[in-house]
Amino acid sequence: MNDLFSLAVIPARGGSKRIPRKNIKLFAGKPIIGYSIAAAKSSGCFTNVVVSTDDDEIAAVSRELGGEIPFMRSQETADDKSGIADVLKEVVMVYEKFSGHKVDLICCVLSTAPFVTAQSLRDGHKMIMSPDIDAVLTMVRYGYPIQRALHIEGKYVSMIWPENYVKRSQELEPSYHDAGQFYWIKRDKLFEYSRMFIPKTGFICIDEAHAQDIDTEEDWDIAEVKYGILQSKRGV
Repeated sequence: MNDLFSLAVIPARGGSKRIPRKNIKLFAGKPIIGYSIAAAKSSGCFTNVVVSTDDDEIAAVSRELGGEIPFMRSQETADDKSGIADVLKEVVMVYEKFSGHKVDLICCVLSTAPFVTAQSLRDGHKMIMSPDIDAVLTMVRYGYPIQRALHIEGKYVSMIWPENYVKRSQELEPSYHDAGQFYWIKRDKLFEYSRMFIPKTGFICIDEAHAQDIDTEEDWDIAEVKYGILQSKRGV
């Protein structure tokens, strides 16, 4: 099992719309994709850390930061309709064809995940090596019970599950969401299911202070504040 070939893939297409040039925008003074590249390289889990992009500028910046671009992403997987699994499958097939190496494990490290750490990637690698685990993702616990969620009906608001109104918070089962940092998956399972969330998916829980979805400029600002607080606590 220790001889399995592990490949890191960082998807970074050039067509981001809500945050222009998102993948190489400076985050705390460094192109945001650099955090993912650095964590993957320092984890010691991978033979190669490949950036999948269709954009020449992203490719150039990624190379400067230590990422590898052995080939550019095709137009077929560079549009809004292609999912992560489509991108990974393309990378694996082209990589295997030109390198002669058989890939066993793939880890998709998201390009806008400045909180990802080498240790969490190592933890995921250890989990995926188990025969009982076929994929691994990071997740964060919701800060408020989703069983008390509200929805809008016209001009009024009501509970989706009113039976939970009188229950105490500790009586409600915790719920979680994808932390959006990385996804480990076994090669055969990637091609079998063509998606990342599959049966026998293991998990790594990330504290809310160490994760942030970055989809809008406001998300970006919040993430930088969080990052600055974490750095100050570490004395950096």
